[in-house]
Amino acid sequence: MEPARITETRLMDVQDELSAREPIFHRPEHGTTRADFELMMDAEFWEVGASGRRYSRAHVLDILEDRQAKPVEENWETRDFFCQEIAPDTYLLSYTLLQDSRTTHRATLWRRTSEGWNIIYHQGTIVESP
Repeated sequence: MEPARITETRLMDVQDELSAREPIFHRPEHGTTRADFELMMDAEFWEVGASGRRYSRAHVLDILEDRQAKPVEENWETRDFFCQEIAPDTYLLSYTLLQDSRTTHRATLWRRTSEGWNIIYHQGTIVESP
């Protein structure tokens, strides 16, 4: 039922770079301030949460700022990474995120720029129990 998802050999370095940044906004080595998060996001960034709701860049930045004011230790596991080149310097990274009793499939569109990696779009989808 699931498609075969094997990253092309030529994209393994990209996959390694991007997987080290996931889950997005939860890697303190890539920043913890609103300014850091703004630098990570494309000006046109938007997100579809696991709830199915769409969120603007401004809303996500507000949530991230609130979250940083009240940090919570999270024990999350990422796995099953798959990277595809969508356009020149633009990549889709998908993976599975295990959050305690919740499993989601995640997809992030990334663009490589002269300043580094920018997130264009992100989506999380809850995996229902069989």
